[in-house]
Amino acid sequence: MFEYFIAKRYLRSKNKLNFITIISILSTIGVTIGVAALIIVLSVLNGFGGLVTSMLVNFDPHIRIVSTSNKLTEFNKLEKFLNNSHEVQSFSKYAEGKTILMKDKAIEILNLKGIPANSKESTKRISDKVTFGQFDLAKTNGYDKIILSLPIALRLSCKIGDTLFATSAIQIKKTVTRMSIPKTKPLIVSGVYEISNKEYALHYSFASLKTAQQIFNMGQRVSGIEIILKNIDDADSFKQKIISQFPSSEFRIYTWYDLHKDLYTVMLIERWAAYILLSLIIAVAAFNILSSLTMSVLVKKKDIGILRSMGATKLSIKKIFMFEGLLVGFVGTIAGIILGLIVCFLQIQYNIYPLDASKFIIDSLPVQIKLSDIIAVSLMSFFLTFWASKYPANKALKINLIDAIKWE
Repeated sequence: MFEYFIAKRYLRSKNKLNFITIISILSTIGVTIGVAALIIVLSVLNGFGGLVTSMLVNFDPHIRIVSTSNKLTEFNKLEKFLNNSHEVQSFSKYAEGKTILMKDKAIEILNLKGIPANSKESTKRISDKVTFGQFDLAKTNGYDKIILSLPIALRLSCKIGDTLFATSAIQIKKTVTRMSIPKTKPLIVSGVYEISNKEYALHYSFASLKTAQQIFNMGQRVSGIEIILKNIDDADSFKQKIISQFPSSEFRIYTWYDLHKDLYTVMLIERWAAYILLSLIIAVAAFNILSSLTMSVLVKKKDIGILRSMGATKLSIKKIFMFEGLLVGFVGTIAGIILGLIVCFLQIQYNIYPLDASKFIIDSLPVQIKLSDIIAVSLMSFFLTFWASKYPANKALKINLIDAIKWE
């Protein structure tokens, strides 16, 4: 293909640097920096996104089904359906509500969540986080037990083995309407868990399912079912499967994404903003390619005329300058990908950008490389350089053959 050969010669056959060559070099460097910056920033955003997801999913279920009625019929059918679903790793019922915890003069209002104490799968997410005491929700000597977070334990000034008194918002409501003393339930602190997610730590404590049902006067009813899937990516499809099987309005279904949709929406906006803004670096480089090729067309006017007189078609002339621009974009893109991957690899292996562990929950900048990002950045880079090459290539077609060679 002689068009490619001539385009390559135009780029590297110059004996000395001139203005057009300098612009071409700067264009290549611009594309390289833009592509590398995009890959690095997107990988860092992927790292933070993966970190946030792991923090939330380690504590939240993949799918949460919340009851909107007091009926148990649909939930019994749903349990049978989940038992026969191969996508489900485990599931468990739970009871949840607002609770007032009291110890001496200290009072805390938070969510008490009742979970099956005999289910290893349902308790594993919390039991692994217990740092003081032990995960034990079994009744001892007639007393039920509770698991607190470290911040709540400090606020209540309680330690393992201390007794708290719990009452629910429903009990307070009855107290106001009936002018009676609220019923409280003594709970023994058996364990204290510690997690990096402060929002959860300040709002959640755990007891057995039966204990929570007694505090909230729920009888045998539950607040919902939490499901752990074998593959978290199947959450949306499995949600639709449940909806198709149970088109009832007796419960609402939330995936792990739905539970924190606002947070993930903000992260997605940040990602697109970074992608668009950093793409401007490549866009500037593409304008430089356009400028250098336009000037190259004017300088190579005589060469164009000679090639045309020797039988080269207009399409061949167009391909020469298109190839010249695309070569700059290709070299810059490949160099940018390599540079970006090297920087990401160095951060992953050697932590070249550490973080203060006393201020942050992590000690290094998280990085997660995705093939889809590399493909998206590469396609965008090739797209910009293609359109930057198109105008000069079309301009070369308009050069008059007689005017180009009349002085030769």
